[in-house]
Amino acid sequence: WSQVVSEAEKIVGYPTSFMSLRCLLSDELSNIAMQVRKLVGTKHPLLDTARGFVYDSRNNLQMRGLVVLLISKAAGPSTAELSLQHDMVSGIYSSQRSLAEITELIHTAFLVHRGIVNIGELKSCDGPLKDMQFGNKMAVLSGDFLLANACTSLAQLQNTKVVELISSAIGDLVQGIYYENSKSSEENCLTDDIGISRWKEQVFLRHSALLAKSCQAAMELAKHSAEIQDMAFQYGKHMSMSHKLHSDLQPFVKETSSDTMAFSLNSAPAILHQEFRGREAWLKQIRELQEAIKAGRGVTSAIDLCRCHGNRALAALERFPPSEARDALANIVYAVTRFP
Repeated sequence: WSQVVSEAEKIVGYPTSFMSLRCLLSDELSNIAMQVRKLVGTKHPLLDTARGFVYDSRNNLQMRGLVVLLISKAAGPSTAELSLQHDMVSGIYSSQRSLAEITELIHTAFLVHRGIVNIGELKSCDGPLKDMQFGNKMAVLSGDFLLANACTSLAQLQNTKVVELISSAIGDLVQGIYYENSKSSEENCLTDDIGISRWKEQVFLRHSALLAKSCQAAMELAKHSAEIQDMAFQYGKHMSMSHKLHSDLQPFVKETSSDTMAFSLNSAPAILHQEFRGREAWLKQIRELQEAIKAGRGVTSAIDLCRCHGNRALAALERFPPSEARDALANIVYAVTRFP
């Protein structure tokens, strides 16, 4: 994965790990960062989020902006925008680069907001109550700051359809996260009796909508046809679905996985295993679930589903002319659909 991302970054012109650097190095966030240092020694999740920005290649935090830049370069200029080609750098319009930054800022803002902890469920080992309350305030303020910057930059693009697309993606994110949080107070509680189709709907809201609609918006900024916009949307949607499935599958397909490796009962292999076994049998197996899923059809079906979405993302790419950028987008799909 790291090699695929590194090669793709060379194609778009600069490392996307520095994409939101202008905002992250602003005086306002620098002040927030100084305050967050007070949380060192506690288990507040905002610290883990901050570390994730430092170890970006490990956490794939900037993947969305990179895909937006690649799809922009793969599509190239449209006949309607030929007069503006002087505004292109490395085959990408400046507005499209701004959109990639906006996408990353929105994603980062939601990551920060999700670092808010439930004070009522804290344990004494997590840290002093006043520090955890302070961490929550910092998570709210810094997340709001990033989101406000993203919205300001979005307005500066002066494209009503793009504003509508990205605004609806923010709405999808909120809806998906609200549904996720309203269903459980614990991250890994027993999933509701839902099928894979319902799982897909929820994953689209939480993980795919922002990238899919950003890819479509990038095509709109270059005035590409509705067909090309739809193909960009389909690539973003299905590639991110494959990415989520790939992540869900890791505890079950890694050769070095151990019995204690964390996995989610709401992951695709678990949902599919439940469908094949039936709800009652699933409940009886709950204590030995990971081994049962490894031995069942859920893992292989999830791998097939991951590759299915990958193939649909690749099919959408066929509408774009051959180029290094298109090859890089394909390589991203190959990276998240390859299993040991």
